[in-house]
Amino acid sequence: MAPLETNPPAGTAVPAGGRRPLRAFTAWRRRRPFWGGALLLLGGAEILLTEQASISVVLQAGAGGIAAYLLPLVMAVCGLLVLLNPGQRLFYSVIGVLVTLGTWVTSNLGGFFVGLLLGVIGSSLAFGWLPDQEPRRWRRRAPRGTA
Repeated sequence: MAPLETNPPAGTAVPAGGRRPLRAFTAWRRRRPFWGGALLLLGGAEILLTEQASISVVLQAGAGGIAAYLLPLVMAVCGLLVLLNPGQRLFYSVIGVLVTLGTWVTSNLGGFFVGLLLGVIGSSLAFGWLPDQEPRRWRRRAPRGTA
């Protein structure tokens, strides 16, 4: 068996600072409510993709038809903003959940419940994310009767 190489082969480009792209992405992801923003973005995209009417029919339908496209678009934008600007995550998550609940009426029951659930769960995760909290460590419970 050949020994495992710890250094990249000669001629391979190493990112600046010696960090691998996956580690850089992981570090970026841990500094923001990634899963909340991603789920909110996916919920908005899912509702947009389940819309059946063409834009000419929507314009003839009026404000209700435009809202069917506008609300999921706002959901997707809120998901992106949660990812890119985590300092304002509370505002974006509240707007995201309100808009998501509005899609229940305007967009095929919130994208047939899938987009609605993704949006509500994503907004809740973004709202509840705490940036400075240490990861929880599971502790064993001490047997009863011992102090």
